[in-house]
Amino acid sequence: MARSGTVTIKDVAREAEVSVATVSRALNGHDNVAENVRQLVLATAQRLRYQPHAAARSLSSRRTQTIGVVLPDLYGEFFSELIRGIDAVARARRQHLLVSSYHGHPEEQGEALRAMRGRVDGLLVLSPYADQPGFLTDNLPAGLPVVLVNTQLPDSDYAALSVDNYGGATAMVEHLVGAGHRRIAFICGPKDNFDARERLRGYRDALARLLPDTQPLELPGDFDEASGYEAGKRIVASKHRPDAVFAANDMMALGCLYAFNEAGVRVPDDIALAGFDDIPLARFVHPTLTTMRVNIAELGGRAMTRLLDAVDANDELAAPVQTLTTELIVRQSSERPRRGSG
Repeated sequence: MARSGTVTIKDVAREAEVSVATVSRALNGHDNVAENVRQLVLATAQRLRYQPHAAARSLSSRRTQTIGVVLPDLYGEFFSELIRGIDAVARARRQHLLVSSYHGHPEEQGEALRAMRGRVDGLLVLSPYADQPGFLTDNLPAGLPVVLVNTQLPDSDYAALSVDNYGGATAMVEHLVGAGHRRIAFICGPKDNFDARERLRGYRDALARLLPDTQPLELPGDFDEASGYEAGKRIVASKHRPDAVFAANDMMALGCLYAFNEAGVRVPDDIALAGFDDIPLARFVHPTLTTMRVNIAELGGRAMTRLLDAVDANDELAAPVQTLTTELIVRQSSERPRRGSG
């Protein structure tokens, strides 16, 4: 057997007793290979310690076998779950990931997008700046398959996969009103964030429809625990506390819960609390958190699958937006209305 590092694709084909073309298709995850043959090729390649030469493969196929992922941040359970779903599909399809993030500046994300040129076969992009005129077209090479995550652009040539943030927010307000709450506060997310804008719009519209004589009570937030904690402290210090608090994401809801616990405010007895996303931690706090479930890993996985299908077909993606529905998850933090409310 050849020494490690000198094994070629021909060696794998000879050992597995299949053609070089079959080995190539099996190693690249193509569908037109019988599963027993694929497993034989993979086992043989592993036994021989075969490593494909990435540069040679790229030159012959014009493929890098790499997908770019550009996100606004990598911190927090939402992004870790999103990347988990993306990575699961990438590994199953034998693709590599090139992940980049920016931190609040459109110039930085533009640089991140431009840095992907020539290095990736397609791009997954989650950007609050995507709706700015020329932002995507100026920074992305023409013809590169792109899927936008949680971004919707009218009359766009880019495919998008989003969550029904608006419908989820209205459903949460309906739940809180149905539980007897009449004064419902909302902790907002970042103003330039698509999810945050849609959730705020859902809160406002549902409140206007269900409680037309009630004014919205909105507090600033930034989708992190610290801003939820600050909002919680403001609520505790106010003369007229709300019956319920709806945070635009779970991380802010957990920060708010900590502020309530610190001040001796009981949830849900004194104030009910709800979030959005259903991050794993939501079911392990006390009280457990009512939230809108978003299958975050599925969102990432479906976006990756859609992109890789377009890359494999050597075709541009169709533009229509696909939307994932949300699910109301009622837990302890909202199970009873505040005493005397309603």
